[in-house]
Amino acid sequence: MLPTRIIPPAANAHQYPLLIKRLLLSGVRYEKTREIVYRDTLRYSYATFNERVARLANVLTAAGVKAGDTVAVMDWDSHRYLECMFAIPMLGAVLHTINIRLSPEQILYTMNHAEDKFVLVNSEFVPLYNGIAGQLTTVEKTLLLTDAEEKTAELPGLVGEYEQLLAAAGASYDFADFDENSVATTFYTTGTTGNPKGVYFTHRQLVLHTMAMASMMGSLDSVRLLGTNDVYMPITPMFHVHAWGVPYVATMLGIKQVYPGRYEPEMLCTLIKEEKVSFSHCVPTILQMMLNAPSAQGHDFGGLKMIIGGSALNRALYDTAKARGIQLTAAYGMSETCPLISCAHINDELLAGSEDEQITYRIKAGVPVPLVEAAIMSADGSMLPADGESQGELVLRSPWLTQGYFREPEKGQELWEHGWLHTGDVATIDDMGFIEIRDRIKDVIKTGGEWISSLELEDLISRHPAVREVAVVGVADPQWGERPFALLVLRDDQTLDAKGLKDHLKPYVEQGHINKWAIPTQIALVTEIPKTSVGKLDKKRIRLDIAQWQAAGCTFLSTL
Repeated sequence: MLPTRIIPPAANAHQYPLLIKRLLLSGVRYEKTREIVYRDTLRYSYATFNERVARLANVLTAAGVKAGDTVAVMDWDSHRYLECMFAIPMLGAVLHTINIRLSPEQILYTMNHAEDKFVLVNSEFVPLYNGIAGQLTTVEKTLLLTDAEEKTAELPGLVGEYEQLLAAAGASYDFADFDENSVATTFYTTGTTGNPKGVYFTHRQLVLHTMAMASMMGSLDSVRLLGTNDVYMPITPMFHVHAWGVPYVATMLGIKQVYPGRYEPEMLCTLIKEEKVSFSHCVPTILQMMLNAPSAQGHDFGGLKMIIGGSALNRALYDTAKARGIQLTAAYGMSETCPLISCAHINDELLAGSEDEQITYRIKAGVPVPLVEAAIMSADGSMLPADGESQGELVLRSPWLTQGYFREPEKGQELWEHGWLHTGDVATIDDMGFIEIRDRIKDVIKTGGEWISSLELEDLISRHPAVREVAVVGVADPQWGERPFALLVLRDDQTLDAKGLKDHLKPYVEQGHINKWAIPTQIALVTEIPKTSVGKLDKKRIRLDIAQWQAAGCTFLSTL
């Protein structure tokens, strides 16, 4: 360490820990009458929200929750979830946000691995929970969450129903200070192989992430995404990286928040219209689902700003959303990064260019946000130049990156090899600092010794007017090693054959965007493309489906 000058503090100087409770105090200070809305059934003020957080803390304490315990939540996106995001870590306990879209076996694994002691269960998930309850090894008590009139359920170790318990609890709670490096949240991320891995974040990390996100969204003027007069609604599940951390930002700023419960396209569109939602975020597939909803047809979404992450934002979706009045901005992150790493920004140089060039940069992964270092690393651990051409693995440093995987130190070592967090993404960084994700390392297609980006192909194919969704993967080929295979979902009443797709891609070959061997050899028209639990293209499942189709002797459209 560099020897620097350090002056001891005064004996009575307060050492102010960065704790989640500091974020809670700001919202009510700025806008105590602003509302938090749950579907079309409930709304209350920030003053009431703070009181409910205190009541929940009293309920959990009375039930035996102690600092260091892990408390799990199984719920749809709700005001209750938001209350848990504050009350549980503010007690010094750890919030485990359970991915309810995993299989029962995976949920069981994550709960036992996280050593959950207390579980809040939505009534819709009672059958799921009871199906695994007998195999849970650490859970002691449960608490029911419900919107139904019936306020009880057959749950082992049931303490009671959420609203009834809150109503009977004290309206104030003296939240203690403690070490800012205490773990606040944990959740599990799935990979292509093995069991889900537990990532975790401390109070300090979450507070710093919140401050950086607030500064990025509120201060960069190319598209000012979120300010105190906006209305916020997540369309990213709250179990997925704390809904990308935005609920903490919105609460800190006292912004009106709307929570839609289960994601139903009609309800999402209704809430956007009636509550005048002006900011949200989601993965591309969820946005497409919403735009295709009957209640969205003919509606002008003018004024709605959205961050798109989780998967690449392609030009076709950007143009479709813009035509409906939605301003999209691409961002990049992952479960291990809390998640914000970079966001699109149109600087003075780009503002002087054409609109088409600006859009090209709006849909890239963007520029690293404050307090993030990004670099491109080769397979041997050496750094590559930021010239926009040199491809390698994107590696990161930031104060809010998970420091390992819970109870799996060897996987944590792999994640942090060479002292940088490894993303598993192939990328470039240009001289303006823009990150462009070329592909996941495992999804890059190698054909005849040449590398093809499945993301780039998906973007170009998606620009065909007949294509609603597309996924491209590499399949084994005896001559070339691998060849691109495309799954297409067509728009209603549209047709497209192999020749039509080849003709669509030829101009991009002539313009030098792709090589001629990047044109998919085989095409399958399907009604649905497999997605992961958080709405991303499930390329592992896609490859498996194609292999099964091939084994069954299915024939496909061919461009040969």
